[in-house]
This record gives sequence, C-alpha cells and structure tokens, in this order.
Amino acid sequence: MTDHTRHAQTNGSEPPRESPVRHSREPRRDKHHNIRQTARRRFPRPAWLAYARFYEVYPQSFADTNGDGIGDLPGVLDRLDYIRELGCNALWLNPCFDSPFRDAGYDVRDYTRVAPRYGTNDDLVALFEAAHERGMHVLLDLVPGHTSEEHAWFRASAQPDPADRTVLPDGPHPESPDSPIDVSERYIWTDSWIAGGDGLPFIGGETERDGTYILNFFKCQPALNYGFAHPSQPWQKPALGPDALATCEAMLDVMRFWLSRGADGFRVDMADSLVKHDDEGKPFTIRTWQYLFSKIRPEFPEAAFVSEWGRPHESMEAGFDMDFYLDWRWGGHPNGYNLLLRNTDTPLLHEGDASYFNADSGASIAPFLEQYLPQLREAERADGLFDLITCNHDTLRTASRLSERERKVAYGMLLTMPGCPFLYYGDEIGMRYRPLPTKEGGYTRTGSRTPMQWDSGMANLGFSTAPAGQLYLPVDPDADAPTVADELARQDSLLNWVHTLLTLRTGRAALTADAGFAVVAAPEDGRTFAYLRTAATVAPVWPAQGIAAEAAIDAPADAPAVMLIAMNPGRETEYVELPDGIGTSPSIALALGGPAVEDGRLRLPPQSFAIVE
Repeated sequence: MTDHTRHAQTNGSEPPRESPVRHSREPRRDKHHNIRQTARRRFPRPAWLAYARFYEVYPQSFADTNGDGIGDLPGVLDRLDYIRELGCNALWLNPCFDSPFRDAGYDVRDYTRVAPRYGTNDDLVALFEAAHERGMHVLLDLVPGHTSEEHAWFRASAQPDPADRTVLPDGPHPESPDSPIDVSERYIWTDSWIAGGDGLPFIGGETERDGTYILNFFKCQPALNYGFAHPSQPWQKPALGPDALATCEAMLDVMRFWLSRGADGFRVDMADSLVKHDDEGKPFTIRTWQYLFSKIRPEFPEAAFVSEWGRPHESMEAGFDMDFYLDWRWGGHPNGYNLLLRNTDTPLLHEGDASYFNADSGASIAPFLEQYLPQLREAERADGLFDLITCNHDTLRTASRLSERERKVAYGMLLTMPGCPFLYYGDEIGMRYRPLPTKEGGYTRTGSRTPMQWDSGMANLGFSTAPAGQLYLPVDPDADAPTVADELARQDSLLNWVHTLLTLRTGRAALTADAGFAVVAAPEDGRTFAYLRTAATVAPVWPAQGIAAEAAIDAPADAPAVMLIAMNPGRETEYVELPDGIGTSPSIALALGGPAVEDGRLRLPPQSFAIVE
C-alpha cells in the first residue's frame, strides 16, 4: 500500500513514513505534465479488461477447507462459482506468498512459493486453471518495493564478508545457469553501522554487516534497491544504474515465474515508491517501470497491471493499465473518493458524516467530480483505466455507519462508473467493520479483514470447521450478522442488488470499463448525480466532454449504445432533465426507490437510483 493509503485509516494520527502526502484538491502537476497528459501507452491495454469486474479476496479470511482456522487457496477455488454467479469475472488475490506474516503477507519471504498455510504452488496453479475454465482472470498481489527481513536475498546481503553475499538463482538463467548471484546491493545499505538514512527510516545493529539498512514501512520490511534519483551519499546508487537494474531483473523473474504458470497479471503494491528521493511527479520511478514493462509486456502481452499509485497522469506514463482512486483522509482533509463514502472523523457513526451517500449529509457530488474528472481524463488519454473500489483490505468498511439503502445507492454508482469495478469480499452482503485488536500488522485495518460470512446455520458462519478460538480472526458474533445464504434468500437484499448491477453491466456495451462517460447533472446545491455511459463505438452525445474509447466492443444487437445512470441519495425528491442522447422512448432498466420518467424528466424520490436506456 502507498504511504497515503497506510495512514488514511488513522485520520492524521500518525506521521508520514518517507515523505509528506502530496495530494491536494487537484492532482499536482509537475513541469513535465503538459507532455505527460497526452502521452499514450507504448503497449496496448489487454482487451479483456474492458469487460472485467473484479472481486478482491483476502485469502486468510475467505474460506478454510482444512479446518485450521485460516482461509486457503482450495477454499477460494471452491467458491469460484459463487464469485462468478455474483457477476464478477476476475479476482485480485491479496498476497499468498511465503511470509512470516508480520504485515499480513506484504512482507514476502519467498516470491516463488505459496505460503504453506494457504496451500501449495500446485493449488495456486489449479486456481488459475479453474478460473480460466470459467472465463475468469486472476491477478496476484506483487510487492516489489521491499521483502521480509527473512528473505534469502536479505540474509545474504547482510553478511559481513562481501564474498558471502550471494544466492543461487531461483530458476534457470541461460546466461549463467549455475552461477551465484551477488545480492550485496539488492537492498539499500549505508556504508557504516552508525550512518543515518539521509532522511529515510533505517535500522542498525540488527546484522553483522557494517552498515544500516533502509526500511519501507515496518522494521521487518527492508527496502529493495531501485536506486536514488539524485545520489548524494557514497552508498546511494543511481536509479537505473547497474545495481538498480539488477533488482529490476530479479523482480522480472518473479513476474515471469507466475505469469508462465497462469497468472493473468498483478496488482502492484506501493508502485509509486520504488526510487528513493524521487522528484515531484516521480520521473525516476516512472522510468523504472517503463524499463520493467519494456521487458515483461512483449513476453506476456495479455497480462494486466493495476497500480496502487492514485495519480493516473503518473501511473499511466509509467505503463500501467489501471490505477485505483485510493481512499485517503489526512488531517481531516478528504480526497475525492473519501468524499463519497468516508468523509468523517468518526467512521463508525452515522451522525456527523458528511459523505455524499449519507442520506442526511446534504452533500453535493460536485466536489468529488472536481477531483475525479481531471484524473479520469488523464487515464483516458493514455488509454488506461481509473478504477473505483467498494472497499479494500486497508479501508474501513462502511456497513457500520451507512444503512443498507445508502449502500445500495452507492454501489449503484460504483459498479456503473468507468474503469473496472473492484468489489471487496463481503461488501456484497454488508459485512461490518469490527473494532478488533491488531492482527499481523493490521492495526485499525484489522476490523475490515474478518472471515467471510457464508451461512448462519453453520459453525463460524460457514468459514471454517475449526474451534472458534483458532480462527484467523473472530467471525461477527451478532445474531443479525449478514450471511450469503440469508442474503440470497431475501429478494430485496444487498447481495441481490449487487448481482443485478453486475449482471446488467455484463450485458451492456455502454457499461464496459472503457465506455464513454459524460456528466448530465451534478448541481452544487442539490443531491442528484446523473451521467451518460456511451458504448465505445458510438460518438458521445452529451455533453462535449464525453470520450469514446477506440476499441470495438461486441454487444448484443439490441443493447443500447447510451445509458443514463442517475441517483438521489438525499431525503427530498429531485428531478433530472433527460438528455437528447437517451432516445425517444426511454425506459428504466433498473430502479431503486420508485424513479419514474415524467414529461421528459426523470423523477428521483428520496434515496433512489435508476438506469435509463
């Protein structure tokens, strides 16, 4: 996770890790931005992303098949049909590699071995194969910026004798298949046991090597060496210099290892923080990723890469296919995404919440769009995607604060906007954030990582057969804890609403990830939000800012080319004028709360949502 993502959950109670948060109401532009905003990708975006609808799986909390209390990969495979029938056709798996789990797997001990608690490498390959048989794709979570201090690379690099700082290759290397690899500079080491980190966090006295080493986050996560933008100390290596490129080659080997076994790409953790002391706009980190992609994309052209970056004008230039609109809130100041669902300093209380989707907030969608639209257009110009999430493993769930109706309206928007939607496991049934003691470095995030709730009639709500005290985290003990079985049985449930939205998105070219987007209504003194989505082969019709993608889309002959999505999260009825592009005989394809077309207008009662075609 990025710096700003990690402290987003603290509401400003923790200091920044390496550098201050660089966000403002508008994305910052560096001196190169006029060039960057029009730059297009060197490698085409994989075509399958236009139709992708992702489901994020936190593997230790999803489904346990061996009764040890921890979710595993066979459990994910067993639930693939549930995920597909829900309407998702792609997975993002949080880290499943071997780890001491001091940061829930984001401290990797071996990139090429599945953690035994999740299963085996064969289990992961079986998951790839089962997903592909169902027309699904799987992204793994790549952590390129640091490893665990228990990684073989780090243990070798920490040796006092430079001659001992070598490891054997993980796989065949045609140039020198049996030669040891020097990892002396694989991490960022200073040249003295009393040296500081030049403004970066560091650790000394932990190894026999005469030097201190730079950290990325926790004490257990030494930073891999991608160099410095402007080396100012003898121990600082240049970005894209020989040592930095050696680290790149090692990470390329990790990518090749899993892509050759069936992975469909990677979500990349802390993608914007490879090069240390980088300039505004991250030019050296961008060039590093360009180098990595120049090597890996020709070999695996259908592999997809989504960055944890949050600034698409940078991440798209770096070469990523997608970027997330990350949630952050620093010192009480929210970014655009935070304005939608989490604009509060008391995230468990409905009162005082100024989020757009809080029915009582009175908030307009306009401040969100002020930040979102420029970033969306930057992604579009680069033929990339800017993705919205319902939640993730670093973000507090909203169910404890927002009602089911409020979340239905919110998911109506999040699942019909441009980019690929990312649904966090359990959000579809309204799993709640639970204040819990920290687990594996989760701290305040731990309460969003509790076990999936499958069936109230089963032990541990169907997550595991282990004794309750052995579970990875406790399940929700409340009598009204939502479960998949109960939600499926209730016709008007949140799960069935999410399923309907995803199913509708599946069959409409106007709702693909790269379909055009144009705002129709976003009053500063009102609660409505309405927008047109336009199939990629059809020119936008309302207003001029609509952008059509270039790739042709196969769609049913009777599928509408343009769809109007409108919502009113507030307490009073509001109206939206129907734009000309919606057609002469508009009909409501999906409704919540009784919206109706009346005399060329769409009437939106309180807490309502509509899709008009």
